[in-house]
Amino acid sequence: MTEVTDRTNFFEGHDPRELVAKYGSPLYVYSEKTLRLRCREMVSLSSCPNVIVNYAVKANTNLTLLKIARECGCRADISSMGEAVAAMEAGFRPDEMLFMVNNVSADELSFAVEKGITVCVDSLTQLATLGRLNPGGKVAVRFNSGVGGGHHENVVTGGDGTKFGIMPDKIAMVKLLAKQNNLKIAGITHHIGSQNWGDLYLAGVDAILKIAREFSDLEFIDFGGGFAIPYNKQNGEKPLDLRALSSALDSKLFDFNKEYGKSVNFIIEPGRYIAAECGVLLGTVHSVKSNNTKNFAGTDLGFSVFKRPTVYDAHHDIEIYRGQSAASTKTKNVNIVGNQCESGDYIAKERELPELFDGDIIGVLDAGAYGYSMSCQYNFRPRPAEVLIQLDKSVKLIRRRDNFTDMLANMVGL
Repeated sequence: MTEVTDRTNFFEGHDPRELVAKYGSPLYVYSEKTLRLRCREMVSLSSCPNVIVNYAVKANTNLTLLKIARECGCRADISSMGEAVAAMEAGFRPDEMLFMVNNVSADELSFAVEKGITVCVDSLTQLATLGRLNPGGKVAVRFNSGVGGGHHENVVTGGDGTKFGIMPDKIAMVKLLAKQNNLKIAGITHHIGSQNWGDLYLAGVDAILKIAREFSDLEFIDFGGGFAIPYNKQNGEKPLDLRALSSALDSKLFDFNKEYGKSVNFIIEPGRYIAAECGVLLGTVHSVKSNNTKNFAGTDLGFSVFKRPTVYDAHHDIEIYRGQSAASTKTKNVNIVGNQCESGDYIAKERELPELFDGDIIGVLDAGAYGYSMSCQYNFRPRPAEVLIQLDKSVKLIRRRDNFTDMLANMVGL
């Protein structure tokens, strides 16, 4: 059951079991080939000459991957001071970053101002705070355009009920606060959510362009992210139709620039689209059992390693890597669960899979986005290592596994 990674030659001839034996379990494995391909697809998405791709650093913060994204022509979308530090360490200049703030402190805003990073605020109060900290400077403003969508309510970032953005009926107040603090509104943005297909994204483009017409001298318009990837490949789910999306997007961008009277930059933020498919998370089955009518395969893939199924009820295809010592003679409806002391700790629910055995290595596909970056040390478990299968097919360790000495190091007062 390895047809997806076989078809793409994801492991470039490396045996996942040998990778786990060398680097430990769990283990994040990334494909440089896939990462560069996705970056190229996004950088070349539009024929409009002033389209900029901002990689969402929060999707995956590994410095090696960030450097590759920058080499491929991406800039950086950041959402915290820490992400700014990581992006700069990876080589991004301050003028290649956009800081999307959400309820941040004055200290974080001051940091951005001092470094020369453009800040995008999403409330009137944060606009006023930035004005006090950076009078005479530039600012971007995040609006809630009314368009929102996603595969789970926790990833919807536009429309009714979300905490993000300023409503369009506050445009006059935005302009007034900017004028009072001598701030130039350099750009506007919105986000609709994650894992959206083309039609909804394009509806969002129309919505934010309508808001843009209320501002006469913008330097950029940011359409946010949300491009979907096919998480259900084993059941034939097809990828996003980039050709159709490109054609529809180009028409809107060229028409707007002609109408607006000046050329503005357009930004897209395809963080998930770039990072997700370049990552496979490997783990080990340590227990199999049945509790009444439910079958369980217990693994070391607790939600401290991979949160998406627990937080978003997200589907990820599962592959099984096994030697010749045993063969599955039947399939079972199984729940793949982790090693955390929580009932909600699972990777896959009621999944029909070949019978699993102790010692099997399983792969969680499309784990490159919001995998390691959302991991933690709950139950005081070390976070896993990360390795990169490079273009020359060699394997490089790009983050070592946590150790208990490091985990204890910040504790004081003993």
